Amino acid sequence: MPLPLLQLTDSPPHQTLTVTPPPDGLALTGRLKIPGDKSISHRALMLGAIATGETRIQGLLLGEDPRSTAACFQAMGATISDLEQEWVTVQGCGLGNLQEPDHVLDAGNSGTTLRLMLGLLAAHRDRFFTVTGDASLRSRPMGRVINPLTEMGATLWGRRHNTLAPLAIQGQVLKPIHYQSPMASAQVKSCVLLAGLLTEGDTTVTEPSRSRDHSERMLAAFGANLTVDLDARSVTLHGPATLTGQTVVVPGDISSAAFWLVAAAITPGSDLVVENVGINPTRTGVLEALQAMEADITLENERMVTGEPVADLRVRHSQLKAATFSGDLIPRMIDEIPILAVAALHAQGTTVIKDAAELRVKESDRLAVMASQLTAMGAQITEHPDGLDIQGGATLTGTRVDSYTDHRIAMSLAIAALRAAGPTTLHRAEAASVSYPSFWDNLTCLCESK
Repeated sequence: MPLPLLQLTDSPPHQTLTVTPPPDGLALTGRLKIPGDKSISHRALMLGAIATGETRIQGLLLGEDPRSTAACFQAMGATISDLEQEWVTVQGCGLGNLQEPDHVLDAGNSGTTLRLMLGLLAAHRDRFFTVTGDASLRSRPMGRVINPLTEMGATLWGRRHNTLAPLAIQGQVLKPIHYQSPMASAQVKSCVLLAGLLTEGDTTVTEPSRSRDHSERMLAAFGANLTVDLDARSVTLHGPATLTGQTVVVPGDISSAAFWLVAAAITPGSDLVVENVGINPTRTGVLEALQAMEADITLENERMVTGEPVADLRVRHSQLKAATFSGDLIPRMIDEIPILAVAALHAQGTTVIKDAAELRVKESDRLAVMASQLTAMGAQITEHPDGLDIQGGATLTGTRVDSYTDHRIAMSLAIAALRAAGPTTLHRAEAASVSYPSFWDNLTCLCESK
């Protein structure tokens, strides 16, 4: 009797997944719904918590990261309903009214929670906060947000010259600044704008290239007064602001959709529709990259949902071609580069990824980890300080690989394993729950429906 295609086993505190592809291949067909957008889920919880009145959220991502955001703001006085409900309600404290918690705020593995929250906390006058996270988050750089906050007059302390969590924050009256960010980072931009909500005057962030703009869209929807200059890549928040609770419908996360787009694109016989995906133009870099590789992807049923563009994405198998990715495109697909590397393995020619050094300070060093784990499966990859050269056409062989507790690594390696010869054993598979708790269930359903 053949082994099951997917076998998930618990070895507390970790999970191990074994993927055994059938020798005659596996086509991915049908329709699939994906979890809510993680970036939008974070922001809906945060703005709801500091707005006046009630915010109602449908489609909230139930991953570990948004749960960390909810727990932090509950500890500071916001009332948030059970996250498992279809509609999550948030009773806000009102801007400037977050309460000093009686314990350390724990952001878990979520860099978005910690970095964005710092902007709000730094502007809460005469209140003291301490924040931390798990081992991975405590190793990730915080200087990128602490530097502009310090320019605004914030008082913060942390490890390694105030660059690493745990961090302590003494809230202050801040001053507006025009911050020239050295990097395109939605987390940096959002942190500064959130600090500007309680600051008298114009707080401006200018970036070298556009980063995702979910914060600007949602701040405007909640009532903040912003000016966006696309040509100058600048956003100005005119403070202080007044925020009022809203109804937010969260679209599907394109970062989660990317795993299925690549899986179907590289698997013969596949014809898959991923429903209700957010296609915000600051997030569609992965679509542009796959289309540059001649992936067969079409957008269907395009529409607007709560100020965000949404579509169903249909993807069919095609022969991919190698391409070079660099420059302004990278910030718009930074989270999808691990799964794009898997696509590159099945393209004709050598795919080159440059200007992506930011991947070295994510939940793991994603350049190093993807290079080492895919090489163990038989890929030919050259690692550079800021990117990868990936030779297409490699024959992958199942082996033992590790997620390094990084959710995007875990899911990317699982998709790679679907096209490998023989079983692949993925250690620390539980990492996927950070952003996509139902990933293994969705993968099992797609595989078992054949």
